Amino acid sequence: MVFDSHMHTRFSADSTMTAAAAIAKAASLNMGVVFTEHFDYGVEVDGKPFTFDPAAYMSEYKNLRGAKVRLGVEVGLRKSARVANEDFIAQAAFDLVIGSIHLVDGYDIYYPDFYIGKDKATAYRKYFQQMAQEASVADYDVLGHIDYICRTAPYDDPEIDYATFKAEIDEVLKVITERGKVLELNTRRFDKTRAIEELVPVYKRYHALGGRFVTIGSDAHRVAAVGNYFERALRFAHELDLTPVTFCQRRIENF
Repeated sequence: MVFDSHMHTRFSADSTMTAAAAIAKAASLNMGVVFTEHFDYGVEVDGKPFTFDPAAYMSEYKNLRGAKVRLGVEVGLRKSARVANEDFIAQAAFDLVIGSIHLVDGYDIYYPDFYIGKDKATAYRKYFQQMAQEASVADYDVLGHIDYICRTAPYDDPEIDYATFKAEIDEVLKVITERGKVLELNTRRFDKTRAIEELVPVYKRYHALGGRFVTIGSDAHRVAAVGNYFERALRFAHELDLTPVTFCQRRIENF
């Protein structure tokens, strides 16, 4: 069974999706789900902390957990959050820990302030350099959405452009493969042909360095997005000889 291995329900500060609705949508697509609620230490959205109670999460969803439903977390990777992330992960028996870069130099890169006074090269290099640094030391299973910065970066061409950032991206990919971690294939931007094309050399290089597995995740925060563009993502993985997997009890499971 294919798993959507990245989504957020009401335990995440930026989502109101219910677990039941997500599971029902996934079942209609013959998919399993991994809930990966947000923990971003010290971050707030609309005045709400980007955290949740692990015990309450596990308790409320324990009867849902099983062959088709897994319980995970997405932690924000940055130096100031390392200890908090480790403490949080230790509080529950998560199936999957996604590590993601959401803040760089203390700025949330989803918003304009980070980009003020920076050209694309400066902003993207900082992003990938922090990603490599934190991916080399953090506790996680999967590195999330490597192209996250492209979602809202205010440049005429926000795509990654592997040729330009090869040195920085290669450092990220080397860290992942050397540590035996997995690279996520996030489908949030798979509605854009150019976005997919720009990811091809990144994932080819991942494979060349020894990467063999990917998780596929919609990053859904609403029911309509669950399982979005999975046919494209599965084809992408197949064409690059990468095997889609999910996680159970923090161990790789093949579909």
